Amino acid sequence: MDIKENYNAIKNQLPAGIQLVAVSKTHPVQAVQEVYDLGQKVFGENKVQELMEKYPLLPKDIQWHLIGHLQTNKVKYIAPFIDTIQSVDSEKLLAEISKEAGKNSRTIKVLLQVKIAAEETKFGLDISEAKALFQQYVDGRFSNVDITGLMGMATFTDDHEQVKREFLILKRLFDELNQLKTLETLSMGMSDDFPAAIECGANSVRVGSAIFGRRDYSE
Repeated sequence: MDIKENYNAIKNQLPAGIQLVAVSKTHPVQAVQEVYDLGQKVFGENKVQELMEKYPLLPKDIQWHLIGHLQTNKVKYIAPFIDTIQSVDSEKLLAEISKEAGKNSRTIKVLLQVKIAAEETKFGLDISEAKALFQQYVDGRFSNVDITGLMGMATFTDDHEQVKREFLILKRLFDELNQLKTLETLSMGMSDDFPAAIECGANSVRVGSAIFGRRDYSE
């Protein structure tokens, strides 16, 4: 199937009210434009450098989400235009985003990335760290960010029950923090597991290869 068919197939699988973040990392500007022309406005990139290369070449009403690990020294490059940073995994990073957002007279939406997978390679706050950081935010710190929700990645495994268990850990935390301050976004699920994520309560999914095809990592 081509990109248009892939995109429409994904859209047809999503219940009403589920946000689709089209993950365009490693894919060319032309492919992003093609999906944009189909009506998609929210795109996700993993790396600041690639995002900075694409941003000037694409429509300015795209809502860009940074979904990959973000170093504090790179925040300043995307602060003027980023819509949402989904990968906040430390207090230091959150403070830097707030500082750079302030310099740009902006409030930047962020998601706290929580480590729910068994894999050591995954980034993220543990449950207690996420609770403590969110409490600081509720108490008035980080004045130029808006924590709108949580993001997590399940273990890459064929064990669907394990994947669901991990998603449900994040859903329980989301519900708990939601009692302190209303949250909008529970970002879980990618091309291989987004139906399970939605079943477990996700209202935002990050889908790349199922739309754009397999990625070319040769460069």
